[in-house]
Amino acid sequence: MTEVKFEHPAGFPVANRLNFVLCCLTMGGAVVLLWLGSQVEAWWAILGVGIVFSYLLLTNYALLHEATHGHLSGRRSWNYWLGVGTGIFFPVPFTMIHLTHQGHHDRNRTDAELFDLYYASDNRFLKYWVWYSTLTGWFWPLVPLGAVLVGLLPRHVYDWLLRKPPWRNPSLDGLTTTERWQIRFELLIIFAVFFAMFWLLDLKWVNTLVLYACFAFNWSTRQYVGHAFTKRDVVEGAWNLNHNPWMTALLLNGNWDLNHHRHPEVPWIYLPQLSPPSETRPHYLKQYWLQWTGPRLTTDPEPESSE
Repeated sequence: MTEVKFEHPAGFPVANRLNFVLCCLTMGGAVVLLWLGSQVEAWWAILGVGIVFSYLLLTNYALLHEATHGHLSGRRSWNYWLGVGTGIFFPVPFTMIHLTHQGHHDRNRTDAELFDLYYASDNRFLKYWVWYSTLTGWFWPLVPLGAVLVGLLPRHVYDWLLRKPPWRNPSLDGLTTTERWQIRFELLIIFAVFFAMFWLLDLKWVNTLVLYACFAFNWSTRQYVGHAFTKRDVVEGAWNLNHNPWMTALLLNGNWDLNHHRHPEVPWIYLPQLSPPSETRPHYLKQYWLQWTGPRLTTDPEPESSE
């Protein structure tokens, strides 16, 4: 039987071979660094491995993000399994990240994703706590923890936990039984792979947690840089940020977030081509540090979701 392929815009084919090579390099590199992080003993050496690990997993996450849009491979089965593979090292079930990221595109800059702004009626302490918790790395643990809760807890229990502020994620409101079983299946794969790595590579818990703490900070602190303080528009509420070539490559053009929201059907390698050369783009580092000034008061109306 001929395998079904995703449909992509003419002139923007998926880079199947390049993406596959990048997946192999990042996943293989992650295994090597996890092993190396458990072999060294000096705290500065563990931290050094952790910093390298955190940047490698930024690329791994960029590949996982491509899979959520069906751009990691032109074939559905390959896209799914590469998505599952890259999700292992986050770690997060691919089905869950697929659902939540698609929800992000539907609700960008709506009240459900209003992290950098607040209304006069909002609890400012809660707003600042959520914002600075994100910037300091505490967003990342909620992702694998949320996946475990969704996959393992009875439906009414996780509904009660995850459908109330500040933990509510509307993308999970319509979770089907089939999707829950997929999440459970992918969680089982994640647990099995990590069990095998700890057993075969003799990983140390503390060292491994240090590596993931480095990634938690590096990933969490970047998650809203492409949206902070943009206009309240589901599509236009993003930035194309100017970054150095090395980080642009590492992020797989993730700094071209406005182009991605305008054209989510276009794979990562073409995003820079969607802007004119004369386009003015804020600098990534300036935008990053601007986040640390804290949430801002807004009186703008909520944009309509694209759901």
